[in-house]
Amino acid sequence: MALTGRAALLAALGSLPVGLWEPGWTGLLAVNAPLAVACACDFALAAPVRRLGLSRSGDTSVRLGDTADITLTVTNTSRRPLRARIRDAWPPSSWQPGTEVAASRHRLTVPAGERRRVTTRLRPTRRGDRRADRVTVRSYGPLGLFARQGTHAVPWTVRVLPPFTSRKHLPSKLARLRELDGRTSVLTRGEGTEFDSLRAYVPGDDTRSIDWRATARQSAVAVRTWRPERDRHILLVLDTGRTSAGRVGDVPRLDASMDAALLLAALASRAGDRVDLLAHDRRLRALVQGRSAGDVLPSLVNAMATLEPELVETDARSLTSTALRTAPRRSLIVLFTTLDAAPIEEGLLPVLAQLTQRHTVLLASVADPHLAQMSKARGNADAVYEAAAAAQAQTERDRTAEQLRRHGVTVVEATPDNLAPALADTYLALKAAGRL
Repeated sequence: MALTGRAALLAALGSLPVGLWEPGWTGLLAVNAPLAVACACDFALAAPVRRLGLSRSGDTSVRLGDTADITLTVTNTSRRPLRARIRDAWPPSSWQPGTEVAASRHRLTVPAGERRRVTTRLRPTRRGDRRADRVTVRSYGPLGLFARQGTHAVPWTVRVLPPFTSRKHLPSKLARLRELDGRTSVLTRGEGTEFDSLRAYVPGDDTRSIDWRATARQSAVAVRTWRPERDRHILLVLDTGRTSAGRVGDVPRLDASMDAALLLAALASRAGDRVDLLAHDRRLRALVQGRSAGDVLPSLVNAMATLEPELVETDARSLTSTALRTAPRRSLIVLFTTLDAAPIEEGLLPVLAQLTQRHTVLLASVADPHLAQMSKARGNADAVYEAAAAAQAQTERDRTAEQLRRHGVTVVEATPDNLAPALADTYLALKAAGRL
């Protein structure tokens, strides 16, 4: 039960006090007799809150940056009309800063025995599951002098998925894949290992692809065309240790790695390859295996939604052994991790041979664009020191990348906006060269 601001104002303007509300009610009220009678009548005519029926419907998932609409249905089972204000509470990260009050509060009138719906629009700012909190209902009498108030637990969960902003690059990468696959007029010759067909020689063809037996049987020179291999296995390995928590630009390294992994998964599944996902730091965080081409991308997005960086050092030996169990046959292992010297030299390099002996290994790392800006800074002593520090940091990363290349690892390092297309191009180059 609650006293409204209108009643408090009337009490302040009233004459001699005739009494106080009983202990336990918030505040003291001095009123005259007519106002007391009006408040009592208003309270009696307010619809009860506890007998309301509340249920939810609407979106259960949304991409980060998009909106989700959750419908709250309020059923008035009493004999009095409901005049109410409703607060639909969700975690603060369910809205953009400053928009929570307008989005979560609603006015509603429900006649006796009827139901009405209100919609709460969420715009989450973080990945993961967002669970509804309590619904608070304040029911007013016809005069607006007194209100009944109560809360209801109406559970609902919205899963906030990775935004997959790199999907804008997918059409161009698929066009390149079709060229490699021989499904357009541009055929790759002398690349891949699966024979496709014979065609007449044209200037510019690789002479090594000439089929001399077929040429001898006909009057024109014939060349062999090839298509990249299909049904290869690709294992995406996300390092969720402490280095993945560092923010590069506006996003954590882990989120940029996820975006690149999703583009590669979408491209590889269209190419006929099998894609699995492994997320690991000191223990297994997520595993997606054996999905069909049509189901792999939704499965990966759903598994990535709840992943968060862990502030622990990644156990490279455990990660390697888990990857080897997940990929028992020759595969392309794409490791999303940092190029910082200490984690690579002390963690990955000692166990790297176990991976490279059996698999093709590709390491994808998020580069900090701020380093490039710092390296160009000039004009005063502080700027020169910043440039020197940036140059030293980049030199160390280049040296670490060179160590990995000497062990047979293909290294891709790019800024968050460029990592996904750069990784997709590297995958297509490996596929064209028959290295998968």
